Amino acid sequence: MAEFTFYTVAMSRGQISRWALHEAGADYEHVVFDWATRPADFININPMNKVPALVHHHGDHDHVVTEAAAINHYLAETHPESGLLPDIHERAAYFRWLFFAAGPLEQAVVGKAMGWEVPPERAGMAGFGSLDLALSAMEDWLSKNDFAAGKRFTMADTYVGSQFVWGLRFGSIPETPAFKAYVERITQRPAYAEANAIDAKLIAEAGQ
Repeated sequence: MAEFTFYTVAMSRGQISRWALHEAGADYEHVVFDWATRPADFININPMNKVPALVHHHGDHDHVVTEAAAINHYLAETHPESGLLPDIHERAAYFRWLFFAAGPLEQAVVGKAMGWEVPPERAGMAGFGSLDLALSAMEDWLSKNDFAAGKRFTMADTYVGSQFVWGLRFGSIPETPAFKAYVERITQRPAYAEANAIDAKLIAEAGQ
């Protein structure tokens, strides 16, 4: 048995964590299904009944991790030799932008796609403020730094970067010079190409 079992759907946020699996060099096997035929017992792994989900077979017991940002950081923690964890000087930016992307940025992008309008006077209550405000914060950082934690690629970039890869591809995030350059940097990584090739094949086979 592989050390990790990875549950995913071809066209889903699972692509974010597959990239992390390959960056970490994790020993994993995947369980791929579609929304209509997901295993009945999958809800025991994730009560939200959504992907991705990761099961770490650790000795005589299992650890379950859900939520792509958590999965990706967990993989960095369990594979310190990969060099993807932040050092003491990178840690603040690493966690700042990892959780910003998983919270305000994703909420703002989804809210815009859903047509949810937050009255300006209630922007503070919404947490993400507005899509323009969230993107402005990220653009300011990426105009001055090559990666989420600063000067080098860390595991935070598998999550933050995925937001921008998808956003620029589907038009939910504007293609500014800073965002375009960031996507070009991160998608040149061999682990990204390996993971993307697997998911592209699954998507083609599923006819999505």
